[in-house]
Amino acid sequence: MNAVSTQKAAGKKIGREARQSILGLAMVLPSFAILLLTVIIPIFQSFVMSLTNDSGGYDLSRYAYLFTDKGMRANILFTLRVTAITCVLVLLVSYSLAIYMRFNQGPVVDLIRRTYMIPLFIPGVIATYGLINLLGNHGWLSRMLEVVGVELPRIIFDEKGIIIANLWFNIPFTTMLLSSALSGIPSSVIESAKDVGVGRLTLFAKFIFPLSYKTFLVAVTFVFMGVIGSFTAPFLIGANSPQMLGVSMQQVFSVFQEREQAAAIAFFSFLLCSVLGAFYIRSVAEEEKVKM
Repeated sequence: MNAVSTQKAAGKKIGREARQSILGLAMVLPSFAILLLTVIIPIFQSFVMSLTNDSGGYDLSRYAYLFTDKGMRANILFTLRVTAITCVLVLLVSYSLAIYMRFNQGPVVDLIRRTYMIPLFIPGVIATYGLINLLGNHGWLSRMLEVVGVELPRIIFDEKGIIIANLWFNIPFTTMLLSSALSGIPSSVIESAKDVGVGRLTLFAKFIFPLSYKTFLVAVTFVFMGVIGSFTAPFLIGANSPQMLGVSMQQVFSVFQEREQAAAIAFFSFLLCSVLGAFYIRSVAEEEKVKM
């Protein structure tokens, strides 16, 4: 009887696990289907299209053009430079704001908490138009500086304008992410470190940064992908040459009607983002192995 009961219990357990597996799979399938239709298939189609040459065959000539054409090389380097500078500045400002709000109190902190999220609720086109009116050659700031005899350097229609716009777009969200991570650090850990005489730099390097490292990687990934694929600000306040890859792709597609070359630019941009995405996934996987 005991053996029969054991077999029945094992059978019920296996059946319950099978039902749970089927239920989990059924819950995942809709999301996977959306991902397949909106991301995976379009990426594969773009890759196949980018391999098509002028004679109807398949080769890597479209990708060779990205590195042999002087204008396209300039666009790639310009995009990487703007992205790198923006990422560094966003993370410096956002981390500073997050740390300041985490470890300080007072009216200044309250003011920052109430206002730093405002840019998230302003549409990108409107924000970009506001920057043009503020920082343009005949904008508000330029007219005010003329009164005291100061000439405003060129900001709009230059890489500086693109960087400033991306700072506006990315600092609030990045600050929110990092603030959430820092709020999860127990105050007892910080106070214990201070009690034994740990300095501020050591406290940050040994405690604060390691405990918020995963969120830091998430922030880097989001900022990098957002900037490298940005279009609105680079299109409206960027220079005619060099251009960000998003603007260059739009020009190649709509102005020059070269769909295959535009597909190559799009897939190359995807590869750039995939490099950082792969680094993030690998870092998270290694961290999970250490925990296990």
